[in-house]
Amino acid sequence: MPLKTDPDTTPPSPQFLRTVTVLGIVMIFSWGSSFYLPGIFHDPMAGDTGWSAAQLSAGFSLGLLVSGLASPRVGTLIQRHGGRRVLAVGMALIALGQVVMAMAHSLPVYLLAWIITGLGMGAGLYDAAFSALGRLYGEGARGAITALTLFGGFASTVCWPISAVLVEYLGWRGALLAYAGFHVLVTIPLCLWGLPRAETPHATVRGGGDGALGWLYRDPRFWLVALAGMCFSAMASVLTLTLIPILTGQGLTLAAAVGIGALFGPAQVAARVIEMAGRGRHHPIWTMAVSAALALAGMVALWAGLAAGAAVMAFGAGNGLWSIARGSLPLAVFGAADYPRIMGRIAPLALIASAAGPWVAGMISETFGAEGALAFLVALAVIPPGLTVALALRLRRGHAV
Repeated sequence: MPLKTDPDTTPPSPQFLRTVTVLGIVMIFSWGSSFYLPGIFHDPMAGDTGWSAAQLSAGFSLGLLVSGLASPRVGTLIQRHGGRRVLAVGMALIALGQVVMAMAHSLPVYLLAWIITGLGMGAGLYDAAFSALGRLYGEGARGAITALTLFGGFASTVCWPISAVLVEYLGWRGALLAYAGFHVLVTIPLCLWGLPRAETPHATVRGGGDGALGWLYRDPRFWLVALAGMCFSAMASVLTLTLIPILTGQGLTLAAAVGIGALFGPAQVAARVIEMAGRGRHHPIWTMAVSAALALAGMVALWAGLAAGAAVMAFGAGNGLWSIARGSLPLAVFGAADYPRIMGRIAPLALIASAAGPWVAGMISETFGAEGALAFLVALAVIPPGLTVALALRLRRGHAV
């Protein structure tokens, strides 16, 4: 397979722009009211309920785990029926989880809320949206995937201030109910009436049964992509929890550390804008290569005590590019026929790694401190460049297995 593609010079149709815009709005609020929820809600929840940080984090990790376990089934449903109704159900489940969480006065109910929310995350975040775009546009979905990650990059920027205001004026329980109402009134209708209907259910090229994907697990290319996703997911989740302690441990004030940490989001968005400007002129393996190189450079620079701001921006840019590669690379490598189901098989590994990463890093931090967590991050960052080289060589050889 050649490691380049023809540039996309076809102007996007109005329906294409509408689909990306609708999904983009949905992604901002599905990410912002689920994955980014703990950043604002955990402190007031702990103060009100007395639950420990570990107990609150356990709920979030449980939600990520459930999301990963649900992803294969979600991919199969999108493969058969398209993403419109699946994404709408995802929004409904996130809303239901928020209602249950708002009513939680005991830890089991809180954990149940995250189980429900996790199901919604499995049906309503990037992997489901990428699958829906692949189902609609086939191999032409790459531009839509790139544009969608640009929207998603603003999730924390938009929703953290909204969450802070809602919590201040309504309390954390009222804020959760407000988000649930927003999903009922806005994101669910956007999915149902804003997204185009996919064609009628059909069998895939390789066959319609769930067992027809057995070939995938025997293909080394699948594992090279999936392992890279696991590394990036683990790094992002670990860094979210440990970046401030790492920076303050290197002698920065808390205010300076927070300011440097705030560079992560803009760096992600800037990298995605640059990628989108390329209009598909390069094979997604190059996106993976640059993302892996930037992530490694950022982690090594942070570990070496070099300019922390530049290090965080480098990793943020690499992570932002990986968000694109995780959707566009399987499409380019495996084709569009089984794309939703393939994404449903890649997603669980990344989400499980995302859930387990903070737990592993916590144990390392307890024993070796913030420096130990940073060494763990560097070790993870070393792996994706090697996986990229191995995948590129297989693509050069015509993916012989």
